[in-house]
Amino acid sequence: MLRAIYRALWWIVAPLAVIRLFVRSRRERGYREHIVERFGRAPGRSPDDLAPLVWVHAVSVGETRAAEPLIEALMRARPDARILLTHMTPSGRATGEQLFGDRLARCYLPYDMPHAVRRFLHAWRPALGVVMETEVWPTLLDECRQADVPLVLANARMSARSYRRAARFGTATREVFGGFTRVLAQSPADAERLTALGARQVTVLGNLKFDMTAPPELAARGRAWRAAIGSRPVWVAASTREGEEALVLDAFSAQATKGALLILVPRHPQRFDEVAALVVRRGLSVERRSVWGGEPLAAAAAAQVAQAPLSADVAVLLGDSMGELGAYYAASDVAFIGGSLLPLGGQNLIEACAVGVPVLIGPHVFNFAQATADAVAAGAALQVSDPAHLARELNGLFADRARRVAMGAAASAFAARHRGTTERSVEVLMALLENGNAVDG
Repeated sequence: MLRAIYRALWWIVAPLAVIRLFVRSRRERGYREHIVERFGRAPGRSPDDLAPLVWVHAVSVGETRAAEPLIEALMRARPDARILLTHMTPSGRATGEQLFGDRLARCYLPYDMPHAVRRFLHAWRPALGVVMETEVWPTLLDECRQADVPLVLANARMSARSYRRAARFGTATREVFGGFTRVLAQSPADAERLTALGARQVTVLGNLKFDMTAPPELAARGRAWRAAIGSRPVWVAASTREGEEALVLDAFSAQATKGALLILVPRHPQRFDEVAALVVRRGLSVERRSVWGGEPLAAAAAAQVAQAPLSADVAVLLGDSMGELGAYYAASDVAFIGGSLLPLGGQNLIEACAVGVPVLIGPHVFNFAQATADAVAAGAALQVSDPAHLARELNGLFADRARRVAMGAAASAFAARHRGTTERSVEVLMALLENGNAVDG
């Protein structure tokens, strides 16, 4: 009964979803592009293309970046295979284009309606589907099962809060999660919750985000920026969300470290202008990365080309660019990870740890609870309760260089110690691709 109601509701929701795309396109134009793909009307591939196709779904930017090492490893393991990368957001699609160019196919995942999903599967004929992290669509699972397409939930996580919500639907939830051929969980806690929700063949393989490595040119770019900034203390607030920038600026104003520079990097590009205006209203001088830096430095010349000096009067550098988070980390002494001062679940702190930067993160980290707890236990990160606490910890770290260096070293070691999930995941996926059924984990 719940499944019938769910499918019927999509006939009501779909027109509203299209209207919402056009509303959102006022701030991010990409939402009005490729709309037909959201109803399964992608070009697909030619009937005479018989190569196996591995389809990877990464909903937005974070999932796409997490999928990068996995996709690269799949390409190396099966150079004869095709790769299809699907998304739900324009920013995720733009990230996929930036990372992979024309080395793979891409389109939007269709809405979870039977006819749309069937058209999608018929057009692409995947031999294997890989869904990243938390994307669970009941109709998609049903149609993949009927089309005999093995579907894997990779880098899977399930917070305690999400578990409680899903568990309310009882048998219906167990039927949905039972539709995955394999589930590759990030942690034992994730595996336990997913199993309780009905998932079968659940294996703990770790977090793919530990295998993300910033390209060397980003580190060189960050060092060039740092040279242009000078000896000022620098901290970055990365992947901040709506309502959170005001709290970060509160912490910046409360901070006692003289001459400090804040690099403020909103998570969503459509908010760059809004955040710049907020900084100005606070009476702070702001420089935009796009204005200060112009075009990104070429990889080969990043370390040699001199960056224009940043004025000492600038209090905030707005990170209004895509794909340069690793450079912002490399230019900073301390990193604060956004999405965590408000109850939004937090963002990925692993990339900052891998660069060797001490990490601060707020109290709301339910989407990254295990990684945060492990980083804190390793001495790589500190958790703060509010903007005032954030300001105090920043002051303490800027005043104690030895402590800052020790935290940075602990962060690098923490990131290195947990690598290897990609290799383990590829072993499972290659077995499914070759055998067409589950393998023991």
